[in-house]
Amino acid sequence: MSVPQIKELSRAYGFDEVAIAPGEITINPDQTNTEFSINSQTFKIPLMSSAMDGIGSPEFAGHMEKAGGLSVMNLEGVQTRYPDPSEAISRIVEATDDEITAVLQDVYSGKIDDNLVGERVQEVKGTGARCAVSITPASTKKLAPLATEAGADLVFVQSTVTTARHISKSKRGLIFSELLELIDIPVIVGNCVSYNVAYELMETGIQGILIGVGPGAACTTREVTGVGVPQVTATMEVSAARNEFLKQTGKYVPVITDGGIRTGGDVCKAFVSGADAIMIGSPLAQSEEAPGGGYNWGMAGPHPRLPRGTRVNVGVKGPLEQILFGPTSKTDGTQNLIGALEECMGMVGAFNIREMQKAKMIIAPSIKTEGKHFQLGGN
Repeated sequence: MSVPQIKELSRAYGFDEVAIAPGEITINPDQTNTEFSINSQTFKIPLMSSAMDGIGSPEFAGHMEKAGGLSVMNLEGVQTRYPDPSEAISRIVEATDDEITAVLQDVYSGKIDDNLVGERVQEVKGTGARCAVSITPASTKKLAPLATEAGADLVFVQSTVTTARHISKSKRGLIFSELLELIDIPVIVGNCVSYNVAYELMETGIQGILIGVGPGAACTTREVTGVGVPQVTATMEVSAARNEFLKQTGKYVPVITDGGIRTGGDVCKAFVSGADAIMIGSPLAQSEEAPGGGYNWGMAGPHPRLPRGTRVNVGVKGPLEQILFGPTSKTDGTQNLIGALEECMGMVGAFNIREMQKAKMIIAPSIKTEGKHFQLGGN
C-alpha cells in the first residue's frame, strides 16, 4: 500500500526557545548606538509603543518622545470617538471581568468624529512629540489625509494580517502605491510574518513593515482563530525579505517586531532575529504615565461579532523612565529594557543595531530553566 502524501509541518521558534551566543569580541555598553530611522525620522531608541488606547494618548506621546522613542496613537479608538476619552477609559478600567467584552463593544461603537482626528494630532504635536497614527486598511483612505493635513509625521496601516493582495467584494480596496501618492509622509504597514508577503509589500513602495500575528499579551487571535507564527521565526523571515529587497533594489525597508516582548532578553532576541525596531504594549502600559491606569486591551477586542482581544490587568510598575532605562527594582528583566539591549550589544560586540542583527542565535529550549532550580521554587 502506498503512503499518502501528508502535509509537512515546519518548525518555528519563539523567544523562550532560543538564546543569543556571545560574540568573539566585546565592547563597552556605553559605546553602543541604538538609533533607529525611518526615512528622515531618526529616534534615539529603537522602541515604539503599540497603538492601544491603554497607552496611546497625546500626553503619553510626549513622554515617549522625551525618552527617545515613538508613541503610536489609534485613530479609530477612544481618542477620536469621544471629546473626553478619559470617561470611556474609566468605563473600561472599572468594568468587571464578566462585563468587559460588552463594555468594549459598546465604547467602540461610538462614531469617529473627523474633527477630533486633527485635534488629537495637534495635541500630540503640542507636546513637542512627533505624531504617529494607526489606521485600519478600511479607514485609511479617509483618515490618513486628515491626519497628514493636521501634521502627522508617520502613518501606520494595521490589521491582524496584511497582504499586498486582498480579495473582497469591494470594487476597489486600499492600494498602497496609490496611498503613497495621496500622502507625503512615511507609511508603515502590518502585520505580516512571512518572506513572500513582506517582499510583495515592500514592492508597493511602503517605508516599513510590522511583524507579528497574535503574540501580544492582550491579543487572543491565536486562541480564537488558531493563526500565528512565533516571533523569532516571523522576524527572521521578514528580515530576510528586507535584506533581499535591499540587494535587488538598493532600498532598505525597516522591519519592526510587534508584540510578545516582555523582558530585556526578549528585546535583545528580537534584534538578533533581524528587527530594526520593536513595538511593545503591555510593558509600557505598566508605566505611571500610561492612561490605562495599569490596564491594557487589544485593538481587536471590541469586534462586534468575534472579539480577538481582551483587557488585561498589567499593574502599575513604575515611571516610564525606569521601565526603559532603570535603575531597576526587578530581577526578572522587566525594567531597564534599553539598558539590557546596550548590555547585550556589548556582549556580542555590536556597535549598532545593524551589527546586532548579525549576532549568532541558537536553539535553546532549556535556556530559561537550566540551573535555575531554586529560582523556580525548588528546595
